[in-house]
Order: sequence, then structure tokens, then C-alpha cells
Amino acid sequence: MAATSGKIVQNVFVSQSHCYYQQSRQFNSHSERACFAPYMRNSLPSLPGKLPWTSNTSMQLRNFSKPNNHFIIRRNIQCNASASATAVPYLDKTDFLRLQNGSDIRGVAVDGVEGEPVNLTEPVAEAIAAGFAAWLLEKKKADASQNLRVSIGHDSRISAKLLQNAISRGIAGAGLEVVQYGLASTPAMFNSTLTKNEAFLCPVDGAIMITASHLPFNRNGFKFFTNAGGLGKTDIKDILERAADIYNQFTAESLANSERKASSSIKKVDYMNVYTSDLVNAVRKAAGGLEKPLDGFHIVVDAGNGAGGFFAEKVLEPLGAITSGSQFLEPDGLFPNHIPNPEDKTAMKAITKAVLENKADLGIIFDTDVDRSAAVDFSGREFNRNRLIALMAAIVLEEHPGTTIVTDSVTSDGLTTFIENKLGGKHHRFKRGYKNVIDEAIRLNSVGEESHLAIETSGHGALKENHWLDDGAYLMVKILNKLASARASGIHGGSKILTELIEGLQEPAFSIELRLKINQNHPDLKGGSFREYGETVLKQLEKSIGSDPNLRKAPVNYEGVRVSGYGGWFLLRLSLHDPVLPLNIEAPSNDDAVKLGLAVLAAVKDFAGLDISALEKFLKSP
Repeated sequence: MAATSGKIVQNVFVSQSHCYYQQSRQFNSHSERACFAPYMRNSLPSLPGKLPWTSNTSMQLRNFSKPNNHFIIRRNIQCNASASATAVPYLDKTDFLRLQNGSDIRGVAVDGVEGEPVNLTEPVAEAIAAGFAAWLLEKKKADASQNLRVSIGHDSRISAKLLQNAISRGIAGAGLEVVQYGLASTPAMFNSTLTKNEAFLCPVDGAIMITASHLPFNRNGFKFFTNAGGLGKTDIKDILERAADIYNQFTAESLANSERKASSSIKKVDYMNVYTSDLVNAVRKAAGGLEKPLDGFHIVVDAGNGAGGFFAEKVLEPLGAITSGSQFLEPDGLFPNHIPNPEDKTAMKAITKAVLENKADLGIIFDTDVDRSAAVDFSGREFNRNRLIALMAAIVLEEHPGTTIVTDSVTSDGLTTFIENKLGGKHHRFKRGYKNVIDEAIRLNSVGEESHLAIETSGHGALKENHWLDDGAYLMVKILNKLASARASGIHGGSKILTELIEGLQEPAFSIELRLKINQNHPDLKGGSFREYGETVLKQLEKSIGSDPNLRKAPVNYEGVRVSGYGGWFLLRLSLHDPVLPLNIEAPSNDDAVKLGLAVLAAVKDFAGLDISALEKFLKSP
């Protein structure tokens, strides 16, 4: 399976049973069920029903998982007199804080990959939800007279529905109203805090999306929203610290109580119909009110078996587009066809092949939870990374001349030239991380520098007009708007219109990213953090560059050390979360890239705690 990393050593078995202890008749009394219940929710399972992991296994598992994503849980755990006092295994705050991934929460939710034990269990998820509820009540300054409402959605992951139910118990147990959306996209969850439609129980006060983006099948996690946007790092830390305290106060009685509250109070709404209708109306408006402004356009969609399959049927077809040849639209949390990731080469080859084989005008690809996207024109030319940024910048600068385009740190010098010299905008290169890029655009506007687009090379893109939400579907709608408005004006040529918008973009002949890992156990770190060691490496590189006349440090730089030379550039920076120094190099040729790589090697080769094998391998390659 393309999306699976590591050696699979256990079996994952999918069943239609929601929670075995609820349906079992093996318990002799209600008290025994109450005692057993917390353990039943302790972890997603490794179960009987052996399925050997052969080349056909993904299809076998997929067939099991399609009816729904519930699991049957059987655990051989004995109840005892102290069970109510120790309902779950003890975890401390550090265990919870390890789940933080910037402004998201991510963990291992399913057994099956060697070296990756489950740490996102149902009780942990329930505690996190209760922590979010406490945080939300405080932020909203709610009192007993207010009935706050939280929406919950999920992508196609096989652990999604069990975690949805655990999250629902945590929210309901805290006294808040729960609205389940089922299969949804991350952008839709944020929109549910803004939509005013009581028939769909909107707006909600808070929203939770259950997703781990493009990570392998065994992972999952959470993203949180209010009407102010996605939560930041400080908020996530606060929620996790609250969750740790709540978790270690769980008793069999309190868990059973949250179960009862959830079962009696959960509401279910098909909010995706509201969200997709808004997307359709946006395209119709751009085309002057035409009912089917994409009539005759052939557009194929690749959802990668994530949550984005709706786009073909619910958005494109009502607009008149032909969608035959669209692929991997059905939700499948084992991701058997390719990683749902617009940055992945295999994924981009898949959508390109679909466009060419179907002679389509345009191809659209989404990541798992639809907050990222990319496109392919009629000739198979990809609109991702720098090209997607260039295309969106061209569209936005037509609407807002002179505006600032905020990007992450690894965008090319050619993109800067394109934005500033051809389009007449300003390119503001900032730190990696979609939240960093979005927050910087918001900050610029607050100090009087107009910015209407914040976008990363990863495919995360947010527009001021769309409440600074990184919405992959909305990015594609902006592209469709261009096609629809051009046709309404009598301009034809399909996606050639889009290709022409990025003419003049200088693209490097050679581009590579290398990852230099920091060995956290190496004596050179002297017990310090990998971050301190990485910063020392960067300082040494900066010092070294100053003595080389062929190299010039970027005059304005917000992350790492960025240097121009030999017709290209390199950026060495410290990863946001991992003990890694990613090195990006772009150059007119392989030889020029090697010269830049040698400059980096000369500066960092004496750091014994830094694994430079990837760089050395590149420099030795023909």
C-alpha cells in the first residue's frame, strides 16, 4: 500500500459492530458492563479474524470497511474492585503534549505498523474533546443559560467513526450539544461556524475535524475551529493540558455517564449539502448568473479515496461539467491507489494520466481532508507547488492589483520575479507552516499592507475573501471562476486560459530537497534539545557563507539560512516539529546545485550529531 510506512505486523479487522460491550449479552449485570466499558474504549483493536497481509490484502480490507468504519472491540480485561478509581491506564501531561503537531493534534489510532504503538485511544480522544469543551466555554464566556453547540466531521480513515463517537462523548459529557456531520471536509467544518441556517443547526460555536491529512492509514488526529478561524499552537497546548487532567479523573461511572448523555443528545446533519451549494453559487456568480457555466468542459477529479469525492457530483456536475474519468472518489481509509497528497509524485502522475487518457480540459486533485489541492491542464502540465502559487497570484492580482502574496520559505526566486515584475504584486516569503503563512497575511493587513492571498507550496492556500480559510475546494473554485467568466465573455480555449496566465514563470532546471537528521542521542547534544543543536548548525553556516564571495545571504529572511549563488539558491532550515534540517536547493543545472551543496557541506561536516549522508549521496551522484 502506497500510503503505508513501516512493516505491518498486526491485523486490522473491520466490522459493523459499534461497541462490542454495548451489544454483548455476556455480562451478567449493568455494573459489570459499567466496569468493563472504559477498557472497551481503551484502544482501537488488533483482533481475531486473521487476514494475511498479501498483495491482495488492501482489497480484502477495503471490502470489509466499505459498509461503515466501526470496529468490533474484544479485550480480555478483568474487572476488579478498584476499577472505578482507575478506569484508564495512567498518562501524564507529557504523553498528551506529544500529540501536538503545531496547530493540529495527530497520533497513532490503529495497531498494525511496527514501532508505532497506539496513543490516540478512545479515552484519550474523549478527554481531548472534553478539554476543548472546557476551553470553548471559557473563550465564549458561556454561562449556565447558554447551550453551546459543536459540530464534528471526519475524513475517510478507518478509525474515524470510533473517534467521532469518542469525541461526541467528550463534548456531550461536558454538557454541550453535539452535531455529527459524518464524512466531511476540513474547510466545511470551519464554515459551519459561520453559516447562518438554523435548519442545519448553524452556526455552531466550535467545530472538530477528525483527520491526519495525508499520513498513513494507522494515523489520525483533530483540527479545531471557532468563527475566528483555526486554533493556534498555544490553544492546542492548553486543550491538551486540560485533557491530561480530565483523563486521569475518568472513572467507570463518569465514562458511562458521558455515554448516556451522548446517546440521548447527538444530532446528525448533512451539512456538506450547504457547503457544496455555496461553492456552486460562487461559480455561477462569477459567470454572471449562468446556471451551467461549465457546460461542455470536461474536468476529472482525483480524490485519492479521501473526503473530496463530493466535488465531482456536488460541484462540477451541477455546473454542467463532464466528469467521466474521475477516479478514486469513493472513501477508503486504506488509501489503496496512492497517497492523497498533491505534493506526491505518484499522486500527480495519476491525475495527469487521467487527464490525458480522457482528453479532459482540466484535472483536479485533493488531499484527504480537502484543505489542499492542485490541478493539471489539458496538456498534462501540473499546477502545483510554485506553479499553483503563480496561477493563484495571477488570478488574485487581476482582482486586487498590487496586493502582497504571502508564501512559505521554500518558494523559488523565479516566482518572486514573476509576482513582482510581471504581475506587479509583492512577494512576501515567510516561515513554513500553513498557519504561519496565514497569520502573517492577517498581520500584514492589520498594519496596513494589503494582502489577499496566503499560500504554501504544499497546496494550502487561503484567501482574505474566504475568511483566511485554507480551503482546497475553494482554491479550485477560483480557477473554475476564471474558466467560467472567460467563457461568459466569449473567450474559449479551455484550460489554455490558465496556462497562459503563468507564461513567463522562470522555473529551475534542477530542484531537490534533502533531509539532514539530528541524532538526539548523540553525545554532542550534551542532553540539550535538537532545536538548540540545529540553531548552532545554522549559525555556523551563516558564518561560513560570509567568507565566500560567490554566495550572498538573502537580505530579508524569516526562517533558516537562505543563500543565492551560482545562478540558484539554497535554504537550510530547522523543521517545525522534527529533529531534521531540511535543505532545499534550486539551480540552473545539476553542476550548479552541487556547488551550492558543497558550500553547505563545508559548513556542517564537523557536526557529528548531524546525519549528512543524504547530502553526501547527492554530491557523489553522477
